[in-house]
Amino acid sequence: MQIYRRLTQIKAISFDLDDTLYNNRPVMQVIETKMNAYFTEKFAILLPTLILKSDQTFNSNFWAPYRAQVVQAQPVITHDVVKIRFETYRLGFLAHNLSEEVAVQEAQAGLDYFIELRSDFSVPQVTHDLLESLGRVFPIVSISNGNVNTKTLGIDHYFQHIYHAGYQDYRANKECEYLLKQKPATDMFDLVCKQLAIQPSELLHVGDCGLADIYGALNAGCQTAYLPQYGIGKQLKQIPHIELGRVEELKALLS
Repeated sequence: MQIYRRLTQIKAISFDLDDTLYNNRPVMQVIETKMNAYFTEKFAILLPTLILKSDQTFNSNFWAPYRAQVVQAQPVITHDVVKIRFETYRLGFLAHNLSEEVAVQEAQAGLDYFIELRSDFSVPQVTHDLLESLGRVFPIVSISNGNVNTKTLGIDHYFQHIYHAGYQDYRANKECEYLLKQKPATDMFDLVCKQLAIQPSELLHVGDCGLADIYGALNAGCQTAYLPQYGIGKQLKQIPHIELGRVEELKALLS
C-alpha cells in the first residue's frame, strides 16, 4: 500500500465493481465472441440474404454506427449502459427493414442475453473474504457505471446499497423517475452519503479508474483508494489518498 494523503475517519466504504473486485477484461472478450455468434444466428433467420451476400460479422464495429445515432439523438443516454444497448440494437434491426415490433422484440432478447453473459463468471475468493471482513466493521456499498448483476455473482449480500448509473428502474419503452449520472459525476457518491447519513469525507471509495473513481470521488469530497491491479482504468488526474497493489491490502484498515 502506498500512502499519498493521511486517511481520516472512515465510516463507510464504497467499491467500484468491474476491474476492481475482479478482472473484467476476459469476461468482455468472451462476451464479444458470444454476442457475435448470437447475432449471426439471429440475422441468418431474420435476414438470410444479409448473411449470404457478405462476410458480415456482428461485433461492436457493426453496432457502432447505430450507437452513434442513439447518442446524437439523446446525449444523456450515455449514462445508461442498459438503455443505450437496447436502443442500439433496436436501431440496428430497424435499419435492416425489420418492423418496429420485431426490432423491439429482438433488441430486448439481445439485451437479455448480453446481461446473462455479463454476470456469468466467478468472483475471486479473496474478494469474498475481503468484503465479508470489511462488512463486519463498515457499511459497504457498490457504485458502478456498468450493469453487472451482483446477485448473480453472489456478492450482493455484502453491500448495504448497490448503485448503478442510469435511469433508475429502467424498462424498455417506459419513462423513468430520475437519472443517476455515471462517475466521475458525483451523483452516486452524493446519494451514498445521503442514504448512509455520513459526510462525504467519511466515505472511502475504492476503484481502478483514475478518472471515474478517483477524480469523481475526490470531487465529491470523499477519500480514495486507487487500485490499478488489472491495468484497465484511465490514468490518474488527481492524487488519491492511497494506492493498492491488490484489493486485499484493504484489510489493513481492520488493524
